[in-house]
Amino acid sequence: MHSRIGLFLSPVHETGQDPHLAIRRNLDLVELADDLNFDEAWFGEHHTLGWGLVGAPETMIAAASQRTSQIKLAHGVVPLSGHHPFHVASRAVHLDHLTRGRYILGVGPGVPFDAKMFGLEQPVQRRRLEEALPTVLELVNGEGRINQKTDWFELNEAKLQLPRFSPQGIEVAVATSGTSKTSPSLIGQYGLSMTSFALPFALLTPGAPAHINLAHQWKYAEESAAEHGRTLDRDKWRIALPVHVAETREEAFADVREGYDRWLFEYFGKAAGREVISPDTPRERALEARVEAGGALVGSVDDVVSGIERLQEITGGFGSLLVYVADWASYERTNRSMELLARYVAPRITGSAARPQEAVDWAIASRAK
Repeated sequence: MHSRIGLFLSPVHETGQDPHLAIRRNLDLVELADDLNFDEAWFGEHHTLGWGLVGAPETMIAAASQRTSQIKLAHGVVPLSGHHPFHVASRAVHLDHLTRGRYILGVGPGVPFDAKMFGLEQPVQRRRLEEALPTVLELVNGEGRINQKTDWFELNEAKLQLPRFSPQGIEVAVATSGTSKTSPSLIGQYGLSMTSFALPFALLTPGAPAHINLAHQWKYAEESAAEHGRTLDRDKWRIALPVHVAETREEAFADVREGYDRWLFEYFGKAAGREVISPDTPRERALEARVEAGGALVGSVDDVVSGIERLQEITGGFGSLLVYVADWASYERTNRSMELLARYVAPRITGSAARPQEAVDWAIASRAK
C-alpha cells in the first residue's frame, strides 16, 4: 500500500549545531519515514554554503539501507558534471545491491554554488550532463562495452564487473528546477523519470532565468519523448516542496515561522547572496507569501490535502509528493508533521481510507432495511 509521499533531504541544517548529530538526525528521520510507510527518501549532494552538510549521499543511502526495510532510497541528485560516469554507475549498482532493489539513481547538472568552487560554468555543467547521461544509462542498465573520449573523461571498452541486483533495471530520474529546458528534454529523450521542484527557493536573484512552471516542464518532456519515439509515465513524476502539517493552520505556521525566516534570510539571503523576497512583501509575511505562491504547504490536514489536490490539478497529474525537509521546526514538531502526513493526509490522497468507511456505511445502511 503506497503512500505516494516521500522525503527530499538536501539535507540542510542551521549552522551553530553539532554537525555529527545533524547527520545522524537525517538517518533517524529516514528510519521514521520507513516505519510510517513513506515511499521514498532522497539525499542531495552539497559542498558549499555551510548548511548542506552531506557531500557523499551514497554513504547516507548505504547507511539508511541497513536501518530500513521497505522505503526506496534515492540520490537527489548526483551532479554528473562533477563525477566520472563510470564511478557514478559503479556506486549505483552497489547501492542497488545494498538496498536489494530499493535504489533510485537521480542525476542533474549540479548546483551553481558548488560548480563555482570546481571552476565550472553553467553551460559546461549542462553540456557534461548531456555527455555523461547516456554513458551512465548504458553502464547501469545496458550490456555493451563503451568507448568514449571527451575533454573530461575517457572510457575504453568499459563495462561494470558487478551485475545489477534489479533484473528490470535501476530507475533513473533527472531533476529539474524549472530554470532550463535541458533536463525536461533529456527526460523525454531517454524516457526517464522526472523530479521537479515546485518553486525555486529564490526567484529574485538578478540575472536569474525565468521560471518554467510545472505544467510546462512536463510538456517539454513529453514533446521530447514524442520526438524520440518514447512515452513518459506521470506516475514516475515527483514534485518536491516544503510541507508541514499540524492540528490547526495557526499551529502549523507557528511551528515553522522562525525556522523559515532563518532558512530564507540566513541561508539563501546571506550565505547564498540571493534576493529572497519581493520589495513589496513585508518580512513578517514572507512565509505566507511562499505558501500563497505554491512554494510550500503549511497548515492543517485539510489545508495540505487541498494543496496537494490543487497541485494535481495545475500540473495535470503527478505520481508522488516529496516533502522537502528544510529543518524549519523542532525535531518533535517535524516528527509529528510526518505522522499526520502518513496517518491522515496520505489515505485521503490515495483513497486507502475509503474501504473501512464503506464498511461502516454498509453496516448502518443494512440495519436501516
